[in-house]
Amino acid sequence: MLRMFASALCLLVVMAVPSMGQTLKSDKEKSKVDFTGKKPDGKHVGGFKDVTAVAKVDLEAPEKGSLTIEIKTDSLWSDDEKLTGHLKNPDFFDVKKYPAIKFESTKINMNGETGEIIGKLTMLDKTVEVKVPVKGELSDDLLIVIADFKIDRTKWGMNYGKGKINDEVEIKVELAFPRS
Repeated sequence: MLRMFASALCLLVVMAVPSMGQTLKSDKEKSKVDFTGKKPDGKHVGGFKDVTAVAKVDLEAPEKGSLTIEIKTDSLWSDDEKLTGHLKNPDFFDVKKYPAIKFESTKINMNGETGEIIGKLTMLDKTVEVKVPVKGELSDDLLIVIADFKIDRTKWGMNYGKGKINDEVEIKVELAFPRS
């Protein structure tokens, strides 16, 4: 999921940043990771407020770039206060035992402003390879990388409610990198 993000980021940075080998750090106030979990009779939305991303860019060869993301699990929120508490407990994210979710790109494929980032997503002490489609938006002061994709929560051992809650979770990532 995040790998695709890194690909788009690298391509956009190549177009927008004049120097090689530059490291870009995300703006925490403008970056976010949101999710939608569904069940037969409804859905819930939520996300994480504390997201940090670092992109290393090689302008001559975007595929040599990289992206790392760290999400602080205790920054989790949802559309229901009781659900937020439940999501933080061992049935789901177990934020006391696992304070961070991490992503590290392993491959970046870009085609213009869209692409795919492949990487290792570590959550609940399990690492799974994910492929994430990404697109980029460029303004005078920001590079924004957007990824919309789905993951199967059970691949990380998050099995609570199996059969009553969909295994597939929709993820939307928006990372904002100041261009200056």
